[in-house]
Amino acid sequence: MTLRPVACLLCFLLVFCLVVQDADAAERPNILYIMSDDHAAHAISAYGSRLAEIAPTPNIDRLAEEGALFTNAFCTNSICSPSRACVLTGQYNHVNGSFDLSGSVEPGKQMLAIEMRKAGYETAMIGKWHLKAEPADFDYYCVLPGQGKYHNPDFRVRGDKPWGKNLISFQDKHVTDAITDLSLKWLSQRSDKDKPFFLMHHYKAPHDYFDNAARYESYLADVDIPEPETLWNRGESFGSLATRGDNDELVPHIGTSIGSRNPRRSYLLDLPKLYPNEFPMGYDPADYSDEQNTRLAYNAYLKKFLRCVKGIDDNLGRLFDHLEETGQMDNTVIIYTGDQGFMLGEHDYQDKRWMYEESQRMPFLVRYPKTVPAGQRFDTIVENVDYGPTMLEFAGAEIPATVQGRSFKSMLESGEEPDDWKQAAYYRYWMHMAHHDNPGHMGIRTKTHKLIYYYGCNYDGGYQTPAGWELYDLVNDPHETRNLYHDPEHAKLAAKLKSQLAETRQRVGDDGSHYPACEAIVQEFWDYDDADQAKAREISHQYLQRRLEELAAGQRNIRTYQGK
Repeated sequence: MTLRPVACLLCFLLVFCLVVQDADAAERPNILYIMSDDHAAHAISAYGSRLAEIAPTPNIDRLAEEGALFTNAFCTNSICSPSRACVLTGQYNHVNGSFDLSGSVEPGKQMLAIEMRKAGYETAMIGKWHLKAEPADFDYYCVLPGQGKYHNPDFRVRGDKPWGKNLISFQDKHVTDAITDLSLKWLSQRSDKDKPFFLMHHYKAPHDYFDNAARYESYLADVDIPEPETLWNRGESFGSLATRGDNDELVPHIGTSIGSRNPRRSYLLDLPKLYPNEFPMGYDPADYSDEQNTRLAYNAYLKKFLRCVKGIDDNLGRLFDHLEETGQMDNTVIIYTGDQGFMLGEHDYQDKRWMYEESQRMPFLVRYPKTVPAGQRFDTIVENVDYGPTMLEFAGAEIPATVQGRSFKSMLESGEEPDDWKQAAYYRYWMHMAHHDNPGHMGIRTKTHKLIYYYGCNYDGGYQTPAGWELYDLVNDPHETRNLYHDPEHAKLAAKLKSQLAETRQRVGDDGSHYPACEAIVQEFWDYDDADQAKAREISHQYLQRRLEELAAGQRNIRTYQGK
């Protein structure tokens, strides 16, 4: 007789727990993670850059107006595959193993997809994947092969054939439109609408070369695009022996250019052939001055880039309209970011890879009106390894012990940066001198300063370029024009930041064991005393000779990041 009340109580508690669990499930938000490729923050009008008035992005801006915007969100390695791996795993590249463009994340290790599924989410990966292995840990995927095509794109799907062989094609479609169509179809037809969704919606655009949809050809056609001052005036104090060479002898050979500075690769060489309509009829660079040629290449570059951005913003309008019409807009955590930043002519550089602001900074905007107050701007330092755990916490999912990043959900909701939050972002670019002539380097970025160490070698300690250090005061010199590393007045600051860089390497686990020959070079030039600098100058001369011999032999795409 005494057992019956206990049994009834246990039944009541079980039913209560199930009801609470169901209620919690009903309250959990959908999560829509939108990531474009190479979309720099200063090409989003909410960030208020020189491009804001001529190329507004109203749909992306809506996320900032109705949610939060981060001004100090950074990638840990400004290149496609490594950045995507950081988001997916919550780990730095030396831990997740995706050091460069050959990087992959194998099934069983695609942390975000796995944990979201465990938490009861229906998961999908649509668009640019670029991580080699099959995205098999997602319930659904439809991804571009490698970089994919801008027009008439193919997509890899799950099927009877081996990974990579099951293709669907979109004829007469621009890739940005096709990716949006795919996500809208999945959202409308997904198999279990009782579950919340987790959708990684990844655009290929505006990755170069910037092939916009035909309907945007007239957009900005008659506009002179505002130029960064550093396109023309790099300044004698910008850079270092590592980026300029001894007596500036490597200026033509470090960093690909907009104009004619770099003889191996520049947009002045590439864009007239790809987009002749952006140049005068019968264009011959010999008929123009260096300044005129650079200006023509810059305008072609920016117009094609911004037309691709316009296509993204318009398609986000379609995506947001669907969420509004289906009553899901306010119950969806919407994040917009890029996989890294992009140099838009600053310092006469193209592409990304650099630790300079325009390349290292990622746009990061988030809207969720149920808990994230509107109109917030954060200068808190967050890294792409933090994105995954933040989304997991919004989902009420478990954050595995393997994750190195940290959720900033509470910060979004309270508006307050925790007292124990990190005060520096770590950066390391490993793919030494590949594709865009960027030396291997590492560094830290605080809210006020940046320290960059160009150790100048590949994984095997080979193909050396001169080592050098750069220190920038981002408060007084936000465009990074004056390297203060060798300024005696900043010697104590340089030493302090160098010590902080060493500590940060320990904290994130970059101990050099991954590539010992490379680490030997890192340590060799760490002190950078007079003997180190003398050796760096000698390496500058040696590298110049090597590069000139390569150019004379027509060797423009050699493998630089491995071997000697």
